[in-house]
Amino acid sequence: MKISKILTSIKSSARTELKLFNKQRNTQDELTACKIVGKPAWTPRNYESLAYFGYTQNVIVFRCVNLISKSLSNVHWLLYERKTDDEYELEEHQLLSLLKSPNANQSSSSFIENVFSQILLSGNVYIRLSVNLKNLHILRSDRVNILVNAEGEQSGFEYKTGSQRHTYSFDPATGMSPILHIKTFHPLNDWYGMSPIEAAARAIDQHNAVGEHNLSILQNGGRPSGALLVKPTASGQTLSATQRDTLRQDLKALYEGAENAGRIMVLEGNCEWKEMGLSPKDLDFTAGKNISAREISQAFGVPPILVGITEDATFSNYKEARLNFWEDTLIPMLDHFVSELNRWLVPYFSTNLRIGYDKDAIPAIAAKRDYIWSMIQSASFLTINEKREALGYGPLQDCDSI
Repeated sequence: MKISKILTSIKSSARTELKLFNKQRNTQDELTACKIVGKPAWTPRNYESLAYFGYTQNVIVFRCVNLISKSLSNVHWLLYERKTDDEYELEEHQLLSLLKSPNANQSSSSFIENVFSQILLSGNVYIRLSVNLKNLHILRSDRVNILVNAEGEQSGFEYKTGSQRHTYSFDPATGMSPILHIKTFHPLNDWYGMSPIEAAARAIDQHNAVGEHNLSILQNGGRPSGALLVKPTASGQTLSATQRDTLRQDLKALYEGAENAGRIMVLEGNCEWKEMGLSPKDLDFTAGKNISAREISQAFGVPPILVGITEDATFSNYKEARLNFWEDTLIPMLDHFVSELNRWLVPYFSTNLRIGYDKDAIPAIAAKRDYIWSMIQSASFLTINEKREALGYGPLQDCDSI
């Protein structure tokens, strides 16, 4: 087969895969998975079900998403202009004003919080730049589809709001578009990112199931389910269907619910209560719930101590956890976001600009920064300019000797 035919076949397969994936994303799946006998019912892998069962119904996911997004929302933006071989910080610029006030309905803090919340919930975020370069808006991830041309390359974005459809261009050669698409890595898809909720979906289902089970036990008076055994009489007569229904309703009215907990059950005739199922101690629900919570927090890169799992927790552990949280999770996410802004947004204003942020304003890493500064300050084998360079500052005159 000729090379051109092979390439055509590959591009056709890519377009078909994208259409199927878009169709799957836009299909309103049932929020509750079908229960198959002998098999667990996992949450469907689509945006609405993951956001509903994960974010709105699970306190650990809610805490992780809000902790990350709110921690990053207070970033202090900086803007630098490159002249010859040096960079100078700008106090005022149209781009800096845009970052500090993205649109009329959102502050910079609210905007950044929504950006990272979208990334954590769907693995994607879409930011639209207005034609006059004065506003930035976030599009809801599940309403955006990526368009592909006949060559199998991305050609644009489609945004659907109700019956309205809005199309935005995308230049495959330069990557320029009024839409910035930031996504996480997805091993099975070339176009869309993968949410941490999807990786933690089974742990989330287990955590939710334990909570529902404990609530069910509480509503049933703190007792596991059981069966009332009514033995047949000597003549072999058993309860009729009407008698069984009446007995079931009487038991439910008298003994079910937290308000009826502790009531003494009085059984008439040849009756016996048979407890069914394991006790909460046997099932060890508390330990299982903590294990699921740890797995969820690991998927988000959040130390378990920060989401309320306080086993062996001390003040020192909490302090170290906050530092590791910033260094291992938050700063890499923020650096990725800033690099995407420099690639997409800066060329609309000037090629000599660079967006940055003030790391020194982050309280969690202040102690480590102070330690590094004191070590550099006490280094007698370095010149003043070498010390300044190590801390990210420019050189001074007559400071190149010890």
